[in-house]
Amino acid sequence: MAGEDTVRVLLADDQVLVRAGLRVLVDSAPDLEVVGEAATGREAVELARSERADVVLMDIRMPDLDGLEATRLITADDDLAGVRVLVLTTFEVNEYVFEALRAGASGFLGKGAEPGELLDAIRVVARGEALLSPSATKGLIARFLSQPDRAPVPAPERLSVLTEREREIVSMVATGASNDEIAEQLEVSPLTVKTHVSRALLKLGARDRAQLVVLAYETGLVTPGGGA
Repeated sequence: MAGEDTVRVLLADDQVLVRAGLRVLVDSAPDLEVVGEAATGREAVELARSERADVVLMDIRMPDLDGLEATRLITADDDLAGVRVLVLTTFEVNEYVFEALRAGASGFLGKGAEPGELLDAIRVVARGEALLSPSATKGLIARFLSQPDRAPVPAPERLSVLTEREREIVSMVATGASNDEIAEQLEVSPLTVKTHVSRALLKLGARDRAQLVVLAYETGLVTPGGGA
């Protein structure tokens, strides 16, 4: 029987066998529960709403409506403000990942991940944190934003609401650094870093840490292959 703190998970993948395997895995965790399965992006959006899901495990390639568009619809819906999307990709680094983050996903995980990694990833995203490995953050986002048609358009006025320390911390978040790593580098407590991150999220209207990464690059606070 699901408890009050159980994370409600929706599986969105067009392959029946993949969903079946994910269901067995997710339901094996006492704090997680699969509340629905979607074979298309449109079904995922509808079920996210009707089943009150906390986390949607979203495949990218699905018929009717792909995972990217489904993610955009979910994250743009005020009634689904508490729903987090974790994108499952065949390869951790591919052209879809940045688009998924830009669409509002809270993170991504390769389908080759270990079972324990996937369960932990669901918990991380459910807490409102972003799932971004430093290597993927540095390599992938920089790679795609450095392409001519994806070059960030500096918009420093967007960042004018941030204090100097908040800007500094957001730029470090964009490199994939954790709160603990930032705290160590700045010689402050992890709680202080968390507070600054929370304030930056609020001021910039960002959903979560993943969106801070996107904003940092799009505003030119951090440049591909360079830094803050």
